[in-house]
Amino acid sequence: MSRPRFEDEFGGSYILIEPGNFTMGDVVGDGLARELPTHQVDIDLPFFIGQRPVTQIHWESVMGYNPSKFQDGWSSGLRPVDSVSRAECMDFILRLNESFNAPRLSLDGLWRLPSEAEWEYCAKSGTETKWCFGDFDGDLDEYGWHAGNSGASTREVGLKKSNNWEIYDIYGLISEWCQDNYRSDYSIPSRQTAHVDGSEVYSVRGGSWFTESDSTRSSSRSFANFDKSSDGIGMRLVWEPI
Repeated sequence: MSRPRFEDEFGGSYILIEPGNFTMGDVVGDGLARELPTHQVDIDLPFFIGQRPVTQIHWESVMGYNPSKFQDGWSSGLRPVDSVSRAECMDFILRLNESFNAPRLSLDGLWRLPSEAEWEYCAKSGTETKWCFGDFDGDLDEYGWHAGNSGASTREVGLKKSNNWEIYDIYGLISEWCQDNYRSDYSIPSRQTAHVDGSEVYSVRGGSWFTESDSTRSSSRSFANFDKSSDGIGMRLVWEPI
């Protein structure tokens, strides 16, 4: 059954993610130390997440400029925005909340980035394998763009299969900023809300068009300084009912 959803003013679709619990981290056993220790996380509050990453046309409509590297071609506006620092993403979200935040489904809410726990909960979408489709990376081409099939470029969002919860491009295409400050392991309290410690280094998730398949796994993690702009990093929005 299709999940409740709404569309924004820019053609983006956001689907309801209901509360539940999952095991965060590398449950398969061949990931990196920064994906350990595995731990149970309760997702206590519902939220809506973008079915696709923020596109270039969405970003430019709000910000008035397009920083992306991959702007060639008639369909470039439907590629994910790239080369945006986390600081720029926060400015984008501030403008969305100021000017594009009418009630959705008769609810008030706020735009924000996903927490790492929310991002991984959505990526795993009820599974405990490397990817939502299993452990065999040969099947990844059906779900995401990565170094082996991207042609050294981003592509339009939503061209590959969705995961189990109707979310597209969660594996590869563009890495996505999270709310959380990056930490080197999971030796902290388990929770849905973001881990914030005041550092300038933040978590990014999902791998990108130039990373190998292993970096696109559901539990794989990376990081970047808040002011870093990379043609491999973009963003996905969450809308939180309040």
